[in-house]
Amino acid sequence: MKRLRKRIRQRGKIRLSEYFKELEIGQKVAFMPELSVGFEKEHKRYRGLVGIVKEKRGSCYVVEIKKGNKIKQIIAHPVHLKKIA
Repeated sequence: MKRLRKRIRQRGKIRLSEYFKELEIGQKVAFMPELSVGFEKEHKRYRGLVGIVKEKRGSCYVVEIKKGNKIKQIIAHPVHLKKIA
């Protein structure tokens, strides 16, 4: 079972650098929903999956994630995305 609760030292405000971070098109990212900032409940099933940034829409990014045999597109704020080297 996946853990949806944050550890005690990670609770509270998010850093502004996380909120305003910039991602590049084609960069690999992991989708990790930030619990202190609102997110859609249906996105829990994509937690921890790796995808590629396809485009930017306003302040959010479109990420393509492969789920089973299908390719899904998720529109997410950069707070919910973690860079992968």
